[in-house]
Amino acid sequence: MSSQCLNWLLCLLLSIAFALSGCGQVITLVPTPTPEPTPTVEIVALATLPPTATPAPYTPAPTPTATVTPTPIFYTIQPGDSLLGVAQEYGVTVADMQDANGILDPRSLQIGQQLVIPLPKEEEEVLANATPTPTPLAVTVQNMHFSETTIGGLWVLGEALNASGQPVEQVRVAVSLLGKDDTEIARSSGLVALDLLDAGDLAPFAILFGEVPGEFARYQSFAISAVPAYLGNYYRDLVVENVTSEGERYASYTVSGTVRNTGPEEAVSVQVILTAYDALERVVAMRKIVPEHNVVAQGGETTFSAVLVPAGGPVVRIAAVAQGRRLSATNP
Repeated sequence: MSSQCLNWLLCLLLSIAFALSGCGQVITLVPTPTPEPTPTVEIVALATLPPTATPAPYTPAPTPTATVTPTPIFYTIQPGDSLLGVAQEYGVTVADMQDANGILDPRSLQIGQQLVIPLPKEEEEVLANATPTPTPLAVTVQNMHFSETTIGGLWVLGEALNASGQPVEQVRVAVSLLGKDDTEIARSSGLVALDLLDAGDLAPFAILFGEVPGEFARYQSFAISAVPAYLGNYYRDLVVENVTSEGERYASYTVSGTVRNTGPEEAVSVQVILTAYDALERVVAMRKIVPEHNVVAQGGETTFSAVLVPAGGPVVRIAAVAQGRRLSATNP
């Protein structure tokens, strides 16, 4: 074969090889990425917060207007003392001393007895002429007894009943003496013997008129002050027991007994209030005394003995109650 034919044949083979190589090329297509779905944004509704509370404006408790109560002065009877001597020492009359302390017979003073020195006359007159409060608590005066003294005065004894349904203190009663035409011709007042009156309690009083008006025909009696009690001051767990009395039906009585502390604390400033009644339940004698010990420990007891001189009679029964203070209240 000629060289020309060989060259032609070689070109032909090369052409076929190129053609075959071009037909066999694999073209790999890059797939179009499937787009991921756009995430749905969940809109969460925020919980509705409660509105900020608007507090009601603070109203402070009203500041109580203090009632001006004179600080009482006390005197303890010493050996050799007489009511006249004590009265002269403090510039008051014997009648005022008797009135303030419910002493019907000055001879009945006892050593260690605690007396209240009465207010100056002008202050006492202001209190005596006070009118009942506009909305008085339900304190009534009852079981009264009138007795003239040997020097022309007039004792008025009775008791106050707390019908208000709540404890009260600072209870003062007044007695008005009226003429035939019902005009007031004299008035006097005094505190009851108990500092605290629980609901339903009774407390005796004794009021002295220095002179009995000649035209005195009738009388009126009423409470002129009584305020809700602050119980934190008082010790209310004192019990009077074993009360005995010796004496004549119209004469003096010696009353004895025991005061027992049934509460959880020590009681201080302990006092005993004695009241004597006649057959008509009228108060014919009363007295406030200090027992043998005026501080009684928890579970402890003390004794008392005192002389009662009735302004009338005969005496059919004698009542005795005790009162005291809390140590924490007297020593804040």
